[in-house]
Parts: sequence; structure tokens; C-alpha cells
Amino acid sequence: MPTLTGSHKNISIVIPAKNESQNLERLLPRVMAQYADAEIIVVDDASTDETARICERFPATLIRHPYSLGNGAAIKSGFRRATGEIVVFIDGDGQHDPADIEKLLALLEQGFDMAVGARTADSHTSLWRRVANATYNRLASWMVNRTIPDLTSGLRAAQASKFREFLHLLPNGFSYPTTITMSFFRAGYTVGFVEIVAHKRVGKSHINALRDGVRFFLIIFKIGTLYSPLKLFLPFSLFFFLTGVGYYAYTFLMYDRFTNMSALLLSVSILIFLIGLVSEQITMLLYSRRGE
Repeated sequence: MPTLTGSHKNISIVIPAKNESQNLERLLPRVMAQYADAEIIVVDDASTDETARICERFPATLIRHPYSLGNGAAIKSGFRRATGEIVVFIDGDGQHDPADIEKLLALLEQGFDMAVGARTADSHTSLWRRVANATYNRLASWMVNRTIPDLTSGLRAAQASKFREFLHLLPNGFSYPTTITMSFFRAGYTVGFVEIVAHKRVGKSHINALRDGVRFFLIIFKIGTLYSPLKLFLPFSLFFFLTGVGYYAYTFLMYDRFTNMSALLLSVSILIFLIGLVSEQITMLLYSRRGE
């Protein structure tokens, strides 16, 4: 475990940004002042404003995407360029306080493999995002049998060697925090959380409630399939099984017969269970440690 106090030469800070020139103009000087020895990488996801020009004024590595690939793709591009043993990710929208990075590093120094900044109730966010995040957190906590206060926070730090194991799993969109968090839990790595306050961003958010509503439900299923598919599929299987048995009991008592609907419900319950079982085996293979 590298020493994180004093010099930050072994730390890389990755900042994904898209049309964040106003926020970067305030964020970058603060990051540079506090982590002058660290490797700082800004990934410009095809911005149409002055994002790139702002970054060029500071001694930071700038990566530019020729066209927009998404927040997760920016994270992957920055990580591939990073050389530090510890990689810190902080959003370029100005909502995160660079001073909170020290809290994350302190958790890593205690032995955690990844540290996440958990946004408190004082953080500025919309009602839609509060509801969505609360749903994510409760489902993920149920899946891993551990309280997860913030599954989707963009402020986090991790051991680079362990983060690299799951790089190929990360999506290009905004659900990368969900994927990496559940992947760490599934692999048996330790994840720590520390409270932070996310401030109001300057400019318009890239999240659209209507468009991302569909993504919301997809992420719900992704949380389950990333950690323990059978735990997600089993309740659905039981629902169809009990419904089928109940309907059969009703038709047998009322009409003295076994109907096609009962057969369909029971068959669906078996299929869902088998799909969950196969998915569980695939997940186990997916997260098998290399070299073990």
C-alpha cells in the first residue's frame, strides 16, 4: 500500500468534462494548488465551449474526444492515461470540493480498496435524482447486505491495479459509478464511504429526467445482474410460481381442471429461475480473480 500523506506523486486525478469551461476555470486552480505533485488529467468529451482552451492554461494533461462518447468513456480514457498507483475521479461540473479528496485518501490509507464520497442531505440535487439515487442505494444495499449510502457518486478514489480489472465492464454512459461499485463488492474488494456535500453546479446538467427514465430501470436490473443475478431473478420466479399454483387451486376447486394459464405461469417461473441460475454462474466466471 503506497503512502498517501505528504507527496502526491503516486496519485492521478481524472476529471471528465463536457462543456464545463465555467466550472473548470474555478476547479482546476484549486486542484492544482492542493495537489501540485499529482498527475492531473482532464478528459474533454467533445465540448463545444472553451473547455479545452481553459485546460491548456494549466499544467494538466488534456485528452480530447473527437466526438462525444459519454461520461463513462471519459473515465476510461483518463484511467488509461493515468500512471499513478492511486486514481482519483472528480466531476468537472464543480459540485465536488477538491478538499474532500483527502477524506478519500485517508480511507485508502486505512486499507480500503476504493473510497466513495457519499453525498449528504445538504447536497444540492433535484427531486428526480434524489428519488432515483435513494432507489439505487436501497436495492444495492439489499444485494450486498451492506449499507450503501451513495451508489452513484462521481467523487471516488481507488487502487489503480484493482480498478483496472473492471475497466472492460464500464459502460460509456453515466452508470459507470454503479458498475464499478458493484464490481468491487462482487470481487470481494473493500469499499468505504465518507460524507461529502455536493454544491450547486453552474450551468445546465447533462442529465435529462425523461430520457434517463428508461436508463433508470435498466440500471436497476444492472445492479442485480452485476452482483447476484439469482437474488434478483428468484423473487420474480417465486411470484410466477405462487401465482400459477394459486390459479391452479382456484380452477381445480371451481372447474375441476388444470388450465393452460396455470401451465404457462409455472413454466415461466421455471424459466426465470433457470435464467437466474445460468446468469449466476456466468457472473461467477466473470469476476473470477486472475491468477487464482
